[in-house]
Amino acid sequence: MAQPQAPMRPSRQLAVLAAIFIVLAALVWFGGSGGWRNRLEPKLGLDLIGGTTVTLQAQNLEGNKPPTQDQMETARRIIDQRVNGLGVAEAEVVVEGSNNIVVSLPGKSDDRLKQIGQTAELRFRMVLGQTGDTGATDPSASASASASAPASTGASATPSATGSAAATPSATPSGSAAPSASASAPAAAAPTPSGSEAAVAPDIATQRAAVQKKLGQDVWAAALAEQAPVDFSQAPDKAEGYAGFKDLTPAEVAVLPASMQYNIPYVTCDKLNHRPVGSISKAEDQAVACGPGVKYQLDAAKVLGTDVSSADSGINSQNGQWTVNLSFHSAGQNRWTDLTRVAYNNGQDSKQVAVVLDNEVVSAPTIQNVIPGDAEISGTFTKSEAQLLASQLQYGALPLSFTSQDAQSISATLGSSHLEAGLLAAGIGMLLVVLYSFFYYRLLGAVIMLSLVLSGLLVFMALILLGRGIGFTLSLAGFAGFIVSLGVAADSFVIYFERLKDEIHEGRSPRSAVPRAWVRARRTIISANTITLMAAAILYFVSIGSVKGFAFALGVATILDLVVVFLFRHPIMTLFARSKAFLSPRVSGLGRVLDRPTTDAAPTSTRRNRPKEA
Repeated sequence: MAQPQAPMRPSRQLAVLAAIFIVLAALVWFGGSGGWRNRLEPKLGLDLIGGTTVTLQAQNLEGNKPPTQDQMETARRIIDQRVNGLGVAEAEVVVEGSNNIVVSLPGKSDDRLKQIGQTAELRFRMVLGQTGDTGATDPSASASASASAPASTGASATPSATGSAAATPSATPSGSAAPSASASAPAAAAPTPSGSEAAVAPDIATQRAAVQKKLGQDVWAAALAEQAPVDFSQAPDKAEGYAGFKDLTPAEVAVLPASMQYNIPYVTCDKLNHRPVGSISKAEDQAVACGPGVKYQLDAAKVLGTDVSSADSGINSQNGQWTVNLSFHSAGQNRWTDLTRVAYNNGQDSKQVAVVLDNEVVSAPTIQNVIPGDAEISGTFTKSEAQLLASQLQYGALPLSFTSQDAQSISATLGSSHLEAGLLAAGIGMLLVVLYSFFYYRLLGAVIMLSLVLSGLLVFMALILLGRGIGFTLSLAGFAGFIVSLGVAADSFVIYFERLKDEIHEGRSPRSAVPRAWVRARRTIISANTITLMAAAILYFVSIGSVKGFAFALGVATILDLVVVFLFRHPIMTLFARSKAFLSPRVSGLGRVLDRPTTDAAPTSTRRNRPKEA
């Protein structure tokens, strides 16, 4: 038979529980910002508030090897940049499992996210010209902006036996201009086709014809004939004539000829950066893309991302600055050498090669000499900037593609319906447990109800803190996990109270029966909750999506239930055992068990000490 516990002081356990509540409540309130609603609102999933979610599965095209963790993290950063490039705010991009990336946008429906998983395109293009972006200013007063070029550093080459040379970026990956001693003069625009347009695909031709009709034939012809970026301060009549370009969407801007995108100031970098992914993917075409505050006119891509063999960041041993080292495959090395030769011998002031990822220029280093070997991109990089550029360059060499496994949009109305249904289900489940407990256990039902209320408050505060700390979002599946946890909590009640009945049935007084019942029930309660936790952990690590949310919610609720069991349920039962109401069969719910004579002494034989039934 289990040995009784030493006399306990319930106030200690209750004080610890109160301290936990105070600490959690303080973290919830003072750790948040905004009004009380923002401070007390947990982070809800898409199926509860509506939104768009896309699950992308990464595949390695070079074989059956799964993508590495570094490849997945780099892919996540690139897709995150794509999402931001769409102008989508508050979207989350996370790696899930070993080969899945989940893009979610709570509260909004945006079908553009469903196309976000197209393979990234990395291109190396010679810079033909560059001009300032007038997107943040009035183009009619942009003469100074158009005449100023981005600053570029003038670091010297670093010769080596392998023929590697240094190139300095004109814009750092973080988006700020690289420091330099002086600004370089603007490069003249390269000749562009006039009077005619290059052949385009039929679908592009149809879209271009629609844009041409929207602008008007005369405006289209005049814009196509421009040979250099228009300076509205010198030609104010053109500012009014080309005003129709201000109304073009990024998708419409994408089908404009490259010369028109570059020469018309109303075609801003904001619109160019928000073009659909793949708008400048054709390597053989000239293109226009933007770096931070700069619009570049770019030649056809002579080197592709698949030509890159490796890219890594490090510290230059001579000057102690962070640099990015770039290596190419054998065939890619020849193309890179030819590209640097053409750029270095370019008769214009600009001797730059732009690194273009999707629609944006991530770096535009100035070529110091012909580079027959590995390249070193140097400048005033910070460690994080150098690592980011290296990962962007390396990503172009990764043979990763993404297949959309799941893409769905949920309206806010449907999400609210799901939230109401989840709350209703949780309320009904808790109500049924409470009603049953009062009907069967009476006074002990109050212990069950208070325990469930305390568990609910702990779960609520944990949800808020987990949402802030690790980004946990409560989904409909999570609601299901918490509802299932009600059954786990009810099991522990039944185990404890039935053990208590057994002890009283054997002839013990309520005061001595409570600690003995606790000793006998504690091991069973811990074992049952441990099995539940193990099942939740296994389910969490082997599943994805909503099933993972169910497992996580079930595990959290089970842990908090154990906290309530040890710090509230047993101490409060010890206090109840000392009350007169506990000795009343009708009030305590122990039924006819308390009608029998009891003794605090351990019986030598249950049959011998048990009184005869009347």
